Amino acid sequence: MARAATAAAPRFLRAAMLLLLLVAACRRAAGAPVVNELRCQCLQTLQGIHFKNIQSVKVTPAGPHCDQTEVIATLKTGQEVCLNPAAPMVKKIIDKMLNKANSN
Repeated sequence: MARAATAAAPRFLRAAMLLLLLVAACRRAAGAPVVNELRCQCLQTLQGIHFKNIQSVKVTPAGPHCDQTEVIATLKTGQEVCLNPAAPMVKKIIDKMLNKANSN
């Protein structure tokens, strides 16, 4: 009986070490962010805003997190507003921001 207990101990230790390594590997892989948000950030959108009030614009394409393209403008005051990506004024704002970035 004592011999069976001593033979099981190395197997148990081996299994415990394997489990520990698997948990450590999974934790490392889980730490890598896939997307920032898992839902739409814009519940309401504006049709436009004056270009001089905008500091930056972030465009997030549709994906598994949200079924619509989102345009989030950061104003010079620090406030963030959602813009309607289909609105003509918003399309002009995005074009201006892209041209401004390409000219720098």
